Amino acid sequence: MDIEPYLAWIGREETVEQPVNLFQAHAIEATLDRHPALKLGDALPPLWHWAYFVALHKQAEIAEDGHVARGGFIPPIPLPRRMFAGAQIRFPRALRIGETARRVSTIAGLTHKKGRSGDLVFMKVHNEILGEDGQTCVVEDQDIVYREAPKPGAVASDLRPTRHAAWRETVTPTEALLFRYSALIFNAHRIHFDRPYTMGHEGYAGLVVHGQLTATMLADIAARQSSKRMTGFSFRALRPILDTGPFSLCGAPDGDGAALWAQTTDGQLALEASAQFEP
Repeated sequence: MDIEPYLAWIGREETVEQPVNLFQAHAIEATLDRHPALKLGDALPPLWHWAYFVALHKQAEIAEDGHVARGGFIPPIPLPRRMFAGAQIRFPRALRIGETARRVSTIAGLTHKKGRSGDLVFMKVHNEILGEDGQTCVVEDQDIVYREAPKPGAVASDLRPTRHAAWRETVTPTEALLFRYSALIFNAHRIHFDRPYTMGHEGYAGLVVHGQLTATMLADIAARQSSKRMTGFSFRALRPILDTGPFSLCGAPDGDGAALWAQTTDGQLALEASAQFEP
């Protein structure tokens, strides 16, 4: 495919300003099976910013797959599958519940590659979240990948974790969990809640667990293992996690931080991540 027509989107910006409200934080706590305990003025836990600063697109602007139609802020890449493939995130200072903040997003790059599955387009989105005082709270570089539909008989590589888990938790992904998280981040992507569409149209064997939800759970595990403030988090998605069985959240100390990963029901590596803490 010719990527040249879409390079004009590089540099395009979108700004969203919203209050970091307490209700949303309590809703995330409930979704993660916690008793709501956060209060106004508390620091928002790592990665929970994904439930805030969402663009409120009209229903008429939503495409068949549930995402906003391409061609506005997002370039109209003509490949059917869109995935949040990873991110590198820094937390220069705490984003506090109750303050009004804004997110400035910029299309930072577009790259075309040929993979085993066909055409791939990688989009880099740079996000900066500024607190009420104008200071930067979150700096995030997202990697979004567009790819072709799977070819019949295609088999993914068998990747396995290479280290021992010091911490391990098991999650059973239910339809209710995926639906609630989709609602929290105001994401109507149908692969997370519409089983007939997901299996019949996009070729998955079940509903897809959000990569953001998995990363948030891993960050939560790491945060519970340390009394220090998390200053950075990065992750890379390697294969989809489906709701066809339980998956594992794993981690181990790694210097001043933590190595983290998620495994599918059959033990394959689905997402790997790392967390960094203050010295």
